[in-house]
Amino acid sequence: MEAAGRAQAARGRVPRIDPYGFERPEDFDYAAYEEFFSAYLAILTRRAIKWSRLLKGGGAVQRSMTVKRYIRKGIPLEHRARVWMGVSGAQARMDRNPGYYQRLLQGERSASLEEAIRTDMNRTFPDNVRFRKDAEPCLQGPLYNVLLAYGHHNHGVGYCQGMNFIAGYLILVTKSEEEAFWLLDALVGRILPDYYSPSMLGLKTDQEVLGELVRTKLPAVAALMDSHGVLWTLVASRWFICLFVDVLPVETVLRVWDCLFSEGSKIIFRVALTLLKHHQASILEATSVPDLCEKFKEITRGRFVTECHSFMQVGVGCAGPPGDRRAHPAPPTPSAVWGGCHLGPPLSPPGLLLGSSWASLTSPSAPGPPSSALHVASAPALGGSHLSVPRRWGPGLVQAV
Repeated sequence: MEAAGRAQAARGRVPRIDPYGFERPEDFDYAAYEEFFSAYLAILTRRAIKWSRLLKGGGAVQRSMTVKRYIRKGIPLEHRARVWMGVSGAQARMDRNPGYYQRLLQGERSASLEEAIRTDMNRTFPDNVRFRKDAEPCLQGPLYNVLLAYGHHNHGVGYCQGMNFIAGYLILVTKSEEEAFWLLDALVGRILPDYYSPSMLGLKTDQEVLGELVRTKLPAVAALMDSHGVLWTLVASRWFICLFVDVLPVETVLRVWDCLFSEGSKIIFRVALTLLKHHQASILEATSVPDLCEKFKEITRGRFVTECHSFMQVGVGCAGPPGDRRAHPAPPTPSAVWGGCHLGPPLSPPGLLLGSSWASLTSPSAPGPPSSALHVASAPALGGSHLSVPRRWGPGLVQAV
């Protein structure tokens, strides 16, 4: 009764709609959330003071070890858009192309592109009051514009389901169509190349990479997946396609994206491995394919993922001080990373590069290579043991995973 009373009291204090406009689900644990948020609010306050000092004076946010360390500890909402724009390179591209976004909206239209986008409008965040048609203002209009402009900007991608959820989050954070467009360009065009192209080679490859990482780091989980014939595309596709949107709690997703814009797609692997490692014992209890699929739903719910600050500390840790080699360890040899996995042609420079995995690991001023710089020799057969590798190499992914 006492616990029920606390839960009821918490339900009366915690708003039913979160700060981003999402309605809390019926089974939402108000008491646990209130306990977490009371502590997290103190952390946010400290971080906001530090970020205000760091950003004092205006100007673009530049990458540095200090900024990286700050980002890993969380970006306050009031600074998030500015930091994302700076570290992803989106601000620089927007500044170099004044008026480009508006010209895309005013240019020639594609009926098929418009229809594809319009079809997904009402499916995008039905649980968010700001995306409903009766909202004032309704964010469906800005979302449609951003997706339409990007489809005209990147003809090789056009529009792909999943991009609506990503663009929706970007609009909620930036409150600016143009900034959301340039951040979407940073994600789809450079940080995650070939995730949303018709072939989805980058997406398929990175899911295969996850499978091999699990085989190396969590062999019991990999063996269970193999014994039931379950492919990672079945249980983890949404993690990659939607970048954990509608998978993890909103604030946790945004903390993941803080690091994604700063450090690239290695963060997706880190988060995935954190989920799997923390819940390994529970996953190993599965005795059938349906049971296994249910376990993968369960691991994205509960206190561990709701408490975003401790979750990110486990998942990505904190960067060491400038000059600390722990922040930039030497790349491991391929055999140390991949064990017995056959990787096609031998590596030339040390380190492994697959799919989009060297985004944000090259120069401090660019979030990653253009999609044309990455070429997968052939599409990997999901579930197989042979991975074809890109012909162009760069710094390794897995030393930081």
